Amino acid sequence: MLERSDIAENALQCLHDEDYDRPFNTQNLNADTLIFSGGRQGRSLDGEWYFCVDLLDTGLRQKWFAMTPARPEDRIEPWDYDPHDGETVPVPSNWQMLKEKWYFFEGSAWYTRPVTVDALDEGRRRFLRIGAAQYDCKVFVNGQFLGNHYGGSTPFCVELTEALEPGENWIMLCVNNTRTRDRVPMRNTDWFNYGGVYREVTLFETPATVIRELFLRLEGGAVKALVVADGPAESARLEIPELGVKTDIPLTEGRGEVTLEAQPALWSPDSPKLYDVTCAAGGDVVTDRVGFRTVERRGTEIFLNGKPLFLRGISVHEDDEQSGKVTSEADIRRRFEHARELGCNFLRLAHYPHHERAAEIADELGLLLWEEIPVYWAIDFANPATRRDATNQLTELVRRDRNRASVIIWSIGNENPDTDARLDFMQGLAATARAEDPTRLIAAACLINHAKLKIEDRLAGALDIIGINEYYGWYDENFDELAIIGRNSAPDRPVVISETGADGDHEKGPERGLFSTAYQSEVYEKQIATLSDLDYIKGISPWILYDFRVERRQNVFQRGWNRKGLIAADKQTRKPAFGLLAAHYAERASKEE
Repeated sequence: MLERSDIAENALQCLHDEDYDRPFNTQNLNADTLIFSGGRQGRSLDGEWYFCVDLLDTGLRQKWFAMTPARPEDRIEPWDYDPHDGETVPVPSNWQMLKEKWYFFEGSAWYTRPVTVDALDEGRRRFLRIGAAQYDCKVFVNGQFLGNHYGGSTPFCVELTEALEPGENWIMLCVNNTRTRDRVPMRNTDWFNYGGVYREVTLFETPATVIRELFLRLEGGAVKALVVADGPAESARLEIPELGVKTDIPLTEGRGEVTLEAQPALWSPDSPKLYDVTCAAGGDVVTDRVGFRTVERRGTEIFLNGKPLFLRGISVHEDDEQSGKVTSEADIRRRFEHARELGCNFLRLAHYPHHERAAEIADELGLLLWEEIPVYWAIDFANPATRRDATNQLTELVRRDRNRASVIIWSIGNENPDTDARLDFMQGLAATARAEDPTRLIAAACLINHAKLKIEDRLAGALDIIGINEYYGWYDENFDELAIIGRNSAPDRPVVISETGADGDHEKGPERGLFSTAYQSEVYEKQIATLSDLDYIKGISPWILYDFRVERRQNVFQRGWNRKGLIAADKQTRKPAFGLLAAHYAERASKEE
């Protein structure tokens, strides 16, 4: 805290110790501390929080978290920041979108708010759930460090049962969005590095037993269920009323699995059937709405419920011109409505986990999803800490969304160089995804050997779907190479064009040539003509639905944005290429009927 106070302990260490972060980087808030949140009635902690950016990590050095509330006139020592008073910001939000001076800020920021609670009845527990905070989030309650979480797009929970006291309490979050080589993603990315607590914050109260996992799926022709509970409970009660399911699941060390006697109607884009599910254990009760379907690959084909499937898709970022990475129900539904108007049955949610409501709404609407983690470009594959981070983010994503029938693909990476360290790293992620969820397909956007015009990525053998990001007409010229790549590679599994497109500036772009919407349309016309004749391609998700913010693109037409969107950043203005892709998808869909 303050250099001459008892809290700081040692002024020299406070000012000069560059190892100050080590005690606060336990990463003990992870996939294993999540609780299943479906159906829970929690207390929202969204709203105004006290806030301060902290470029030099003075707060950790001086121990701001240990300060107690006091009136300025009652303090006897100088202070650099009072976490209990001053400027406020809304949660959820990204600090870049609140003030121009914070637009490019990367570092730590402190969020503080009071929370008043009653005495907790004996045998009850409390948990704080943070939907997402970018990137490292350290949690303090009443001056006590409870843990930290790595990963900017997945939820995490921290138990507050012992930390909260009857009356007023202070919760402090230190959120850091600094890009480093050993984080996931690394420091060099191609989307905007937002910061802050940008998804919902909720306080839950539970019985002594809390359900941490509930996973239902159709596997091997049967409905199976997994329940994991923490606390005293010999069994869990699972009910799916519409299927006549009422069964007790014995728990051994808190874990139980069962195969159910049930014949559900299959979920599909044409018939997105969902069933209400209730699970109870030790007095804890959670609910969900679950669809049952199968997705598999057979050779070079993708099958949904036993029928061949071609993925008519579009890629999307979680980005908004006004709110940054903060999304809403209305924003998600608009996104999906535009995908529907394109004729899509599929969306690639790039390049990180999107808000959990996206998959829930896709379940309802009958849209298929590719979800991924940001193992992006050349991260530090040889570093065990990086691997730990990526594995945890993948596990958190899978456990969050594995009840969503709409999610058919887990993607474990994008455009990584084929090295021995990367191969071992990525094979480990594929194994993790299959262990957590054996019912979905595993994909990654792989690199092509452009000298040989061949898919030579060794990771392909660990995947179900090979993603290819190709930009013929933009970064590459000769469209004919796509057919050559297919002939040279003779892939034994489905290939999906996970990205393709061209920038088109609808405001200041030239009439013709690069960065014009006319040129973007020409690229789409050629892409459609070329890809239509390639049998080895089993899906397309062009890049991208909306223009999105990114620091690296600063020419006169991009101006800090990637302009490859079929719709401009206002999410209203359609570029001519939108109609071209919609017409192509309509024609393809009519042939599939």
